[in-house]
Amino acid sequence: MASTEGALTGTGYINHHLTNLTFGRFPEGHWGFAHGAEEAASMGFMAIHVDSMAWSLGLGIIMFLIFRSIAKGFSVDKPSKVQCAVESLFEMAQDSKDGTFTKQAENLWIAPMALTIFVWVFFMNLMDLIPVDWLPTAAALLNGESWSSISAHGAQTYMKVVPSTDVNIALGTALGVFLMIIYYSLKMKGPIGFTKELTLQPFGPYLVPFNLLLELVALLAKPLSLGLRLFGNMYAGELIFILIAMMYSAGLGLGVLGGFAQLGWAIFHILVITLQAYIFMMLTIVYLSQAHEAH
Repeated sequence: MASTEGALTGTGYINHHLTNLTFGRFPEGHWGFAHGAEEAASMGFMAIHVDSMAWSLGLGIIMFLIFRSIAKGFSVDKPSKVQCAVESLFEMAQDSKDGTFTKQAENLWIAPMALTIFVWVFFMNLMDLIPVDWLPTAAALLNGESWSSISAHGAQTYMKVVPSTDVNIALGTALGVFLMIIYYSLKMKGPIGFTKELTLQPFGPYLVPFNLLLELVALLAKPLSLGLRLFGNMYAGELIFILIAMMYSAGLGLGVLGGFAQLGWAIFHILVITLQAYIFMMLTIVYLSQAHEAH
């Protein structure tokens, strides 16, 4: 709920926008949707953030359809503007891969994978530019809530629309990259070579336990830093948008000031969402390059 006592409050407004639509099993044993952060927490680890899953998968499908449409209508003589944009993005991904990979052996799917990561993360981040009340309000209206009730008490339907502000989505994407790191480390170096890498460096064979501790920390830090960097930056950006949106209910003067603040932050945030997608892509390439290198 946006309010605990019937009236819309600032704390309730913020909590509502930062709470996921969660489906899971209640402690009593039945399954259903949570009606607040406390009920969501009581569902435990296996609860599903339905909104984050739906938006991330939906954006992935949109990306796939766009790429498929361009591939089917590919033209050398008269390329469309969208085709030119995608070709530029692919060249960026290919150049990033070529400039990072030091091993001569080619891996033909690294650049397409990097392009997919960049565009998908960018699409998820791009949802942050949609005004924070539009989609949650639309979801509440579709769920049967009245406009007067939403205006007076806040929406009761939860709908968090920026997947990358959900730590589960950010870390889940990073976990996929981590599994690729493990796979290529074993494939390129072999189980014995990968084990030696973890146990014999940096201090040689006489400090194997210490070496293993250091290398495992460094290895596990890769997905954690990859996911938490994306989550932290996007979560902070979304919170600022929510705080600016609260200014609209504080009178005409602050409402006008909030409009300029929202426009300025949105323009700056275009750089943030693009940069975060690029960093995620580049770190993925760097980590996979390290997995391909044999010491």
